[in-house]
Amino acid sequence: MEGANVSFPSTIVLLGFSDRPWLEMPLFGVVLVAYVLTLMGNSSIIFLSAVEPRLQTPMYFFLDNLSVLDLCVTCTIVPQLLANLWGPDKTIASWGCFTQAYLFHWTGCTECALLAVMAFDRYVAICRPLRYTLIMRPQVCIQLAAAAWCSGLANSMLQATLTLQLHRCGHHTLDHFFCEVPVLIKLACGDTTANDLSLALGAIPFALVAPLLVLLSYTFIARAVLRLPSAQGRYKVISTHLVVVLMYFGPAIYMYLQPPANSTQAKFMSFFYCVITPLLNPLIYTLRNKDVQRAWKRILQPQGVVKS
Repeated sequence: MEGANVSFPSTIVLLGFSDRPWLEMPLFGVVLVAYVLTLMGNSSIIFLSAVEPRLQTPMYFFLDNLSVLDLCVTCTIVPQLLANLWGPDKTIASWGCFTQAYLFHWTGCTECALLAVMAFDRYVAICRPLRYTLIMRPQVCIQLAAAAWCSGLANSMLQATLTLQLHRCGHHTLDHFFCEVPVLIKLACGDTTANDLSLALGAIPFALVAPLLVLLSYTFIARAVLRLPSAQGRYKVISTHLVVVLMYFGPAIYMYLQPPANSTQAKFMSFFYCVITPLLNPLIYTLRNKDVQRAWKRILQPQGVVKS
């Protein structure tokens, strides 16, 4: 029992941004606004896709899954971050820390796989338009989404479980604002070679193979679009998804395949893909999306909010 207590303290200290106390209150305001907008934006995408038949297509099905992932990341990380920034108490219960480690790794890996699936969907829609409804039929879409979720869950269960079995010799202070697997590995006092190797190998399908599949898909898409006499709409679809891909894979690859020695860089990189990316995803996909705008008008028009 004594060894278990040493390895699993009842609370864990998250230093967060306490080394910059002047930054905590401004960050609290930014995070709070981003949190509310993220909940509203991603929930609205899910709501619109559920009530608007014209949005019940493979592209919006996968976008719904992306929104669910963004909501999971936000609800897992941001409430604790807000509490950390607001007051002097920087602790988190051990069960909360473990939950963050499992859920964040799960959603992160799943999002990598899902972005590759979304790129494949755009490839079929643009390069194989006559066979699109045959290839991307509902059963296939569900299977692809399930594969993304299950692969992320399997990797999360493996990496987080191996990490939580490490001895920490009483160490319970993380120089981070949430419990992330690579940061928890650094907290261990024993040999972590096996964990580091497992984390690197586990990241290959999600941080290397998935981006390569996205790159391959968009290489074929670009070649097809360049042959078209008028491709303005398709250029917009391509650029929209590419922005999201770069915005997500950039920090993820930087963090997991080449972790920065400077913990401040790690914290701000994590801050970007935990707070900013979930906020921007619904804005990027829907800001100039005519389908979404028409859906909102059809919903609001009967109530007299929007005039025809």
